[in-house]
Amino acid sequence: MLKSCQYCGKIHDSKYICSQKPNRKKQITEADKFRRTSKWQKKREEIKERDLYLCQICIRELYNTIIKYNTKDLSVHHNIPINEDYNKRLDNNNLLTVCGYHHEMCENEEIPRDEVQTIIDEKERNNER
Repeated sequence: MLKSCQYCGKIHDSKYICSQKPNRKKQITEADKFRRTSKWQKKREEIKERDLYLCQICIRELYNTIIKYNTKDLSVHHNIPINEDYNKRLDNNNLLTVCGYHHEMCENEEIPRDEVQTIIDEKERNNER
């Protein structure tokens, strides 16, 4: 079956891959590579354990919290992103357990970094005792 090519405008067989088709391979960043390491897997688990496997924004009932004791869809957020300061990628003072909803808000800076840092500092102080 023949069809019009959206890349070059010519008519090709439907199974033909046009040479004008752009290559859309995603660039793999240092942060992407880091997230696959066993060091990150261990650190992520350590932070979740420190934070009692709870979203630290939800537990404080901040930013449209629906479930206070949220244990679903958890991830560990880098307050200062890896691409801004690679040296802080494994620093406990830069990491916080959050749910997917609040993680997205943190990434978009809808939750200010200084507020996230205050929560991290509180967790670290409590952890030292």
